[in-house]
Amino acid sequence: MKLEHKKMYDDLNILLGTYAINGYVKYILAPHVAMISLEMNHMYEDLGFKSRSEMGRFMMRNFPELAKQKPKEKLWKKFLYECIDAVAPACENCDDQATCFKCILSEQSA
Repeated sequence: MKLEHKKMYDDLNILLGTYAINGYVKYILAPHVAMISLEMNHMYEDLGFKSRSEMGRFMMRNFPELAKQKPKEKLWKKFLYECIDAVAPACENCDDQATCFKCILSEQSA
């Protein structure tokens, strides 16, 4: 893992752990979600969900206070990385910006 990715992983793990509903979520699910967020596909796909709605339900069940803060029009990966003041590795070279909600990179180039 690249050093910059390690810091993002650590920051996300801390963020998620802060909002976890119990020890299992904090010590098992949060590190897993943080690691998966470094992957290059849509986060819901990399987590094995069939849809963004399914992922939203997962996040609401396990990180409810964080889930309440996420704007409806924002993707989870983008929201989580904004929470730690970073851009997800996948977003740097995303080929799905046309369908990505409120893409940071598109906003910066506008």
